[in-house]
Amino acid sequence: MTGTVDTAHWNARLAELIAEYDVPGASLAFLHDGEVYTFAAGVLNRDTRTPVTADSLFQIGSVTKVWTATQLMLLVEQGRLTLDTPVVDLLPEFKVADAETTKTVTVRHLLTHTSGIDGDLFLDSGRGDDCLEKYVAACADLTRNHPIGASFSYCNSGFVIAGRIVERLTGKTWDQALREQICEPLGLTHTWTLPEDVLRFGAATGHLEEGKPTSVWGLTRAMGPAGLICARASDVVAFGRAHLGTDLLAAPQVMTEPQVDLPNPYTIGPQWGIGWILDEWSGHRVISHAGNTIGQAAMLWVVPDTGTVVVLLANGGSTGALQNTLGTELFAALVDVTLPERLGPPEQPVEVDVDAYVGTYERTGQRNTVTVRDGQLHLRIEVTGALAELQEPIEMALIPVDATTFVGRRKDSPLWDSVVFYRLPDGSPYIHFGVRATPKVG
Repeated sequence: MTGTVDTAHWNARLAELIAEYDVPGASLAFLHDGEVYTFAAGVLNRDTRTPVTADSLFQIGSVTKVWTATQLMLLVEQGRLTLDTPVVDLLPEFKVADAETTKTVTVRHLLTHTSGIDGDLFLDSGRGDDCLEKYVAACADLTRNHPIGASFSYCNSGFVIAGRIVERLTGKTWDQALREQICEPLGLTHTWTLPEDVLRFGAATGHLEEGKPTSVWGLTRAMGPAGLICARASDVVAFGRAHLGTDLLAAPQVMTEPQVDLPNPYTIGPQWGIGWILDEWSGHRVISHAGNTIGQAAMLWVVPDTGTVVVLLANGGSTGALQNTLGTELFAALVDVTLPERLGPPEQPVEVDVDAYVGTYERTGQRNTVTVRDGQLHLRIEVTGALAELQEPIEMALIPVDATTFVGRRKDSPLWDSVVFYRLPDGSPYIHFGVRATPKVG
């Protein structure tokens, strides 16, 4: 452990890094040696120039999923369900296109992204208190991405369904249940889900192409349990801190037991627990979760054996590079822990038969087209569906690291993305990219 935290250094460093990575604004908070430190830099919106403060609210995106998983685990501890309870036992009206999935998918499958439900359905089912009920009804048309348990594929829809289970068991809306189960017990005054509550505080706006504020501030209400919490960084630290003890759950360690290995362990971590991403840095177990919404990004890291919790929230620019650089420096200074290096191109070229991977890989919300250009694999990523207009196609040349693993870099990004080609036990070809499994369709 290091001694006193140099707050002046981290204030200055946060400001330097957001300038370097063209991030409009950021909020940093961390728990170290039992004390919480907060830092802020930049602006909430480049049009209004309102400065970020330690109390500013950012969209924490999919970090919300750990909160929703915690809500269900609180109900598990009360004996209201088990992780292996079939979803249809809790929501008799639940249905997806595949009859076997409908009948056998469990709560554990939802919380570990192993349900096989094709899960990027971004649906506007209204602003009413029945929005999750309507969303679950619309899931009847969702196809199967892979057989249950055959792979890991990040599934937003699964967490909306999980949120609906919370509603059914508590008799409250997901938003109200969140307040009563987590926010009020932890004394979180700057954590909200609905725009009419968020606007009472200084709230960040996302920034997309050319650093301009997005024309769409947030996702639809139905996506709440998957990614709609807005919070200040210190409130998210308090949530992470609660998982170090028994402030919320009697046995929080259940959520950090490994449940599934990821086919692509290089993107965000090698394993998943109940809601948490699981990793190991310098011999220390690490639990974490990242979040991305429309032009905003969040990162929550927890190192349980050092009692360290770090939260970084930002609203545009190269947020991945900001997280990587600041996280590397911060953990080295605070607890002498080294972040793993991101996978990049090998020192010596690797020869791979790339023709075998050519084709179209598609799932709900995204189409990936793999071609060969001048002997090298090329990946084109197109967002489809409700969010298509907000994201231009991404083009990446892919460099082989081994026979099935490749890396590519997006335009203007300093970081490498990893892409893994693999097959399910039944031989079906898939690509794993962005923590999602996508089947080859042509």
